[in-house]
Amino acid sequence: MFRQLYRYCLSGGLAFVVDATTLWLLTVKFGVYYQVGVAVGYLFGLTITYLMATLWIFDEHRTDNKIVEFMIFAAIGAVGMALTQAIMWLMVDVAGMNVMIGKVITTGIVTIFNFFAKKIILFTCGGKH
Repeated sequence: MFRQLYRYCLSGGLAFVVDATTLWLLTVKFGVYYQVGVAVGYLFGLTITYLMATLWIFDEHRTDNKIVEFMIFAAIGAVGMALTQAIMWLMVDVAGMNVMIGKVITTGIVTIFNFFAKKIILFTCGGKH
């Protein structure tokens, strides 16, 4: 599991760079409302994380049906996005924090949720269930 967590963090780092860059470009350069930038960046990051999770991080899958697997992955991602939106709102709108600083903190929190949700629901160490 530590190897998986390590790989998840590496792929998450790549996903974060894409996510945060998208957020920064949309909000700073194009003046888009930060919550829209958060959502678009999160979706880009989610796509990278899915590809990396299925190809590199987790060896065993609970299902061979890739459509079902992606739908469950996307559902976990939707919960992660809702958490991201809520935490960002608390940090930016309520606490007055800078959007990018809030993004870094939020990413740390949501990454932990996403890893364990995906690990428990979609992937396993001991073969298919």
